[in-house]
Amino acid sequence: MTDFIPSIEFFEGIPEELSNVSLRRNRTTGVRSVLMMFQTLQSIERFRSYTNRFAKALVLTDAEGRIEIEPSSIKFIFGGPEGDDLERVECRLEIDQESHWERLMRFMHRYAEANGFAYGEVNSVNL
Repeated sequence: MTDFIPSIEFFEGIPEELSNVSLRRNRTTGVRSVLMMFQTLQSIERFRSYTNRFAKALVLTDAEGRIEIEPSSIKFIFGGPEGDDLERVECRLEIDQESHWERLMRFMHRYAEANGFAYGEVNSVNL
Protein backbone atom coordinates (compact mmCIF):
# COMPACT_ATOMS: atom_id res chain seq x y z
CA MET A 1 0.00 0.00 0.00
CA THR A 2 1.38 3.40 -0.97
CA ASP A 3 1.32 6.35 1.38
CA PHE A 4 -1.23 8.92 0.32
CA ILE A 5 -0.65 12.50 1.47
CA PRO A 6 -3.94 14.26 2.30
CA SER A 7 -4.50 17.55 0.49
CA ILE A 8 -6.80 20.58 0.57
CA GLU A 9 -7.56 22.49 -2.65
CA PHE A 10 -9.68 25.48 -3.62
CA PHE A 11 -8.50 25.13 -7.22
CA GLU A 12 -7.79 21.77 -8.82
CA GLY A 13 -4.11 20.89 -8.82
CA ILE A 14 -3.06 23.61 -6.34
CA PRO A 15 -2.74 22.17 -2.83
CA GLU A 16 -3.10 24.63 0.04
CA GLU A 17 -1.40 24.52 3.44
CA LEU A 18 -3.73 24.70 6.42
CA SER A 19 -2.29 26.81 9.24
CA ASN A 20 -4.98 26.33 11.90
CA VAL A 21 -8.40 24.79 12.41
CA SER A 22 -11.19 25.30 14.92
CA LEU A 23 -14.02 22.82 15.48
CA ARG A 24 -17.31 23.92 17.05
CA ARG A 25 -20.81 22.54 17.69
CA ASN A 26 -23.93 24.66 18.07
CA ARG A 27 -25.54 23.45 21.29
CA THR A 28 -29.02 24.45 20.13
CA THR A 29 -29.07 23.03 16.59
CA GLY A 30 -26.33 20.41 16.85
CA VAL A 31 -24.79 21.70 13.60
CA ARG A 32 -21.03 21.43 13.63
CA SER A 33 -18.77 23.98 12.02
CA VAL A 34 -15.17 23.86 10.99
CA LEU A 35 -13.12 27.03 10.60
CA MET A 36 -10.03 26.39 8.49
CA MET A 37 -7.40 29.12 8.46
CA PHE A 38 -4.69 29.59 5.84
CA GLN A 39 -1.78 32.04 6.24
CA THR A 40 -1.26 32.04 2.49
CA LEU A 41 -3.04 30.64 -0.55
CA GLN A 42 -0.85 29.08 -3.21
CA SER A 43 -3.56 29.65 -5.80
CA ILE A 44 -3.37 33.42 -5.25
CA GLU A 45 0.42 33.61 -4.93
CA ARG A 46 0.95 31.72 -8.17
CA PHE A 47 -1.80 33.66 -10.00
CA ARG A 48 -2.98 30.32 -11.34
CA SER A 49 -6.38 30.94 -9.81
CA TYR A 50 -7.20 33.08 -12.82
CA THR A 51 -6.65 30.20 -15.23
CA ASN A 52 -8.18 27.44 -13.08
CA ARG A 53 -11.85 27.20 -12.23
CA PHE A 54 -13.07 27.49 -8.64
CA ALA A 55 -15.81 24.88 -8.38
CA LYS A 56 -17.41 26.55 -5.31
CA ALA A 57 -16.22 23.57 -3.31
CA LEU A 58 -13.28 22.93 -1.08
CA VAL A 59 -11.76 19.61 -2.10
CA LEU A 60 -10.24 17.41 0.60
CA THR A 61 -8.47 14.31 -0.66
CA ASP A 62 -6.98 11.43 1.32
CA ALA A 63 -6.51 7.67 1.09
CA GLU A 64 -10.28 7.16 1.51
CA GLY A 65 -11.11 9.34 -1.46
CA ARG A 66 -12.31 12.82 -2.24
CA ILE A 67 -14.61 15.10 -0.22
CA GLU A 68 -16.15 18.11 -1.96
CA ILE A 69 -17.81 20.57 0.40
CA GLU A 70 -19.16 24.03 -0.30
CA PRO A 71 -17.93 26.53 2.30
CA SER A 72 -20.62 28.52 4.12
CA SER A 73 -18.22 31.49 4.08
CA ILE A 74 -14.73 32.49 3.00
CA LYS A 75 -13.13 35.63 4.48
CA PHE A 76 -9.94 37.28 3.29
CA ILE A 77 -8.29 39.28 6.12
CA PHE A 78 -5.86 41.97 5.02
CA GLY A 79 -3.42 44.04 7.08
CA GLY A 80 0.00 45.62 6.87
CA PRO A 81 0.95 49.29 6.54
CA GLU A 82 -1.15 49.80 3.41
CA GLY A 83 -3.88 47.32 4.37
CA ASP A 84 -3.26 45.21 1.31
CA ASP A 85 -1.13 42.38 2.72
CA LEU A 86 -3.02 39.11 2.98
CA GLU A 87 -2.81 38.03 6.63
CA ARG A 88 -4.99 34.97 6.43
CA VAL A 89 -7.99 33.33 4.82
CA GLU A 90 -10.78 31.84 6.93
CA CYS A 91 -12.94 29.15 5.38
CA ARG A 92 -16.03 28.03 7.35
CA LEU A 93 -17.74 24.70 6.71
CA GLU A 94 -21.03 23.65 8.32
CA ILE A 95 -21.81 19.96 8.74
CA ASP A 96 -25.16 18.69 9.97
CA GLN A 97 -24.95 14.95 9.26
CA GLU A 98 -23.09 12.68 11.69
CA SER A 99 -21.67 10.46 8.91
CA HIS A 100 -20.25 13.52 7.11
CA TRP A 101 -18.71 14.77 10.37
CA GLU A 102 -17.10 11.39 11.02
CA ARG A 103 -15.64 11.32 7.49
CA LEU A 104 -14.30 14.87 7.87
CA MET A 105 -12.70 13.96 11.19
CA ARG A 106 -10.97 10.94 9.62
CA PHE A 107 -9.59 13.31 6.95
CA MET A 108 -8.50 15.85 9.59
CA HIS A 109 -6.65 13.20 11.60
CA ARG A 110 -4.82 12.03 8.46
CA TYR A 111 -4.02 15.62 7.47
CA ALA A 112 -2.79 16.42 10.98
CA GLU A 113 -0.55 13.35 11.07
CA ALA A 114 0.92 14.05 7.63
CA ASN A 115 1.57 17.74 8.40
CA GLY A 116 2.70 17.69 12.03
CA PHE A 117 -0.46 19.12 13.54
CA ALA A 118 -1.64 18.27 17.04
CA TYR A 119 -5.22 18.35 18.27
CA GLY A 120 -6.01 20.03 21.54
CA GLU A 121 -9.17 21.15 23.25
CA VAL A 122 -9.65 24.62 24.63
CA ASN A 123 -10.69 24.41 28.24
CA SER A 124 -13.55 26.64 29.35
CA VAL A 125 -12.81 28.78 32.35
CA ASN A 126 -15.73 29.73 34.57
CA LEU A 127 -15.31 33.04 36.37
